[in-house]
Amino acid sequence: MPFTKDIATLCKDHGLRLTSPRKVIMQVLSESEDHPDAIELHRRVTKADPGISIATIYRTLNLLQEKGILEKHTFGDGPARFESAEHEHHDHFIDTETGDVTEFRSDEIERLQQEIALKHGFEIVSHKLEIYVRPLNAVRRQAKRDGS
Repeated sequence: MPFTKDIATLCKDHGLRLTSPRKVIMQVLSESEDHPDAIELHRRVTKADPGISIATIYRTLNLLQEKGILEKHTFGDGPARFESAEHEHHDHFIDTETGDVTEFRSDEIERLQQEIALKHGFEIVSHKLEIYVRPLNAVRRQAKRDGS
């Protein structure tokens, strides 16, 4: 989830002081290729700076979300996860077995959503699509157990 601007500029543009913990947290977020939750982010951040508390992580995540720098996602009943708000629209597959999140984009799905909204007399203002999945091998294992 790399930020499009460097961290110092991003903070300045949003009226935030660039504190040392904030810099480390934002650097780790920028290097993340997934959607970490606060606990996972804390685990990664403390490798760079063991003095950063989980409370600092939560405060920083909330502040970055309030400022529009991060987006917060809650997939199913799992913990809140975060990603940069500076990205092209995309949707998510959520693996129900592992909790892993896979981003994808489909022009066909986007087109169908527009078509259906118009058909019903609506204009889409915003949307998110979360599809809960399990690996095909898990489906096949379940079918064998069920005797199919």
